[in-house]
Amino acid sequence: MTSVAEIQQAIMSLTKSDYAQLRRWLNEYDWAEWDRQIDADSAEGKLDFLVSQAVGAKRQGTLEDL
Repeated sequence: MTSVAEIQQAIMSLTKSDYAQLRRWLNEYDWAEWDRQIDADSAEGKLDFLVSQAVGAKRQGTLEDL
């Protein structure tokens, strides 16, 4: 297994182009993980309070357009 220190060293030795490619990949990976977490939280009902808040705001006429 590669250690974090070894990965850091390898990253520092990358060309600008390879570093940019790695950053893009990491960003996409992070967003995909975020999406997975949102999906899981939604499936478990952890975000139901947001729907309730929005419905309540709509009923009260205080729901704002984005």
